[in-house]
Amino acid sequence: MAIDLECLPALESDYRVSDEQAAAFRRDGHILLRGVASPQEVAAYEPVISAAVARFRRETRALADRDTYGKAFLQVTNLWEADPAVRRFTLSRRFASIAARLMGVRGVRLYHDQALFKEPGGGHTPWHQDQFYWPLDTPNTITLWMPLVDIEPSMGPMQFASGSHADGYLEPIAISDRSEDYFERQVKQRGFRLVDGVAMKAGDATFHYGWTLHRAPGNNTGRMREVMTVIYFADGTKLLTPDNDNRQADLERWHPGQQPGELAASKLNPLLYKE
Repeated sequence: MAIDLECLPALESDYRVSDEQAAAFRRDGHILLRGVASPQEVAAYEPVISAAVARFRRETRALADRDTYGKAFLQVTNLWEADPAVRRFTLSRRFASIAARLMGVRGVRLYHDQALFKEPGGGHTPWHQDQFYWPLDTPNTITLWMPLVDIEPSMGPMQFASGSHADGYLEPIAISDRSEDYFERQVKQRGFRLVDGVAMKAGDATFHYGWTLHRAPGNNTGRMREVMTVIYFADGTKLLTPDNDNRQADLERWHPGQQPGELAASKLNPLLYKE
C-alpha cells in the first residue's frame, strides 16, 4: 500500500542537548536521551520501517540454524536507499543535529542506516567496536540506536563499556564469539565501568561513538525488539586505506567511486546537518 509521505512527521524540529549531556557523552562515549522522537512520531514510522524490514530481509533460516552473529538480530542496511518513507526518518535533521552537538562538530554526514530487529529468543550481540568496519579517518563517528517499540531489559538493550572509546582501535576483530571473549577480557583488564541496558520507551535513543565497546543481551521475551539505527560522521572526514576486508567492502559499498585520502562525501553520504 502506498504511503503519503507528506503525512509522515518531518523530524526537523530541534531537540535540546545540554552542555552537561554533551560533556557526559564525550567522557563516557555513550548516552541515553529520552524522547528523541515523540510517541506520535514513532507510531507513524514503526509500521513503515517494520514493513521495509519484512520486504528486504534476506535471512530466512531458523534461529537454531544460524551462527552467533546470525542469531543476534535481523539486519537490513541502507533502507533509506530503497524506501522513500524510511528515507524521511534516516535523513532527519533533528537526529543529525543531536549527533553533531554530542560530538562537538559543526556538521555531520550519513554513513548508513540499519534496522536491527532482535527476534523473540534471539541471541546476544557480542562485544565489538563499530568502527572496525568503517574506513573513516576520524574519531568523530556516532550511532543513533532507537527502539521503535517499548523495550525492557530482558529484550536486549545496549550495554556499554564507559570510557572505552578513549582507547581507540583495540583489536581488529569482527562481531563473533572471538570478539565477545577478547573484549570481555579487555573490559576487565582495563577497568572500564559497565553500564547495563535499561527499559526504554519507543522514541528514546542511545548514542555512542564508533570506538565505544558495546554489546547486547539476548531477547528473552516473546516480542520482537525493533530497533532502527543511523550512523553519522563528521563532515570533512577523509577515507582511510582499508586495513581489513570489512573496511574494503565498506569503502566500495558506501563510498562508490572514491579512493583513500579523499573526503568521504559520496552520493551515499549526504550532508544532513551543518551549523
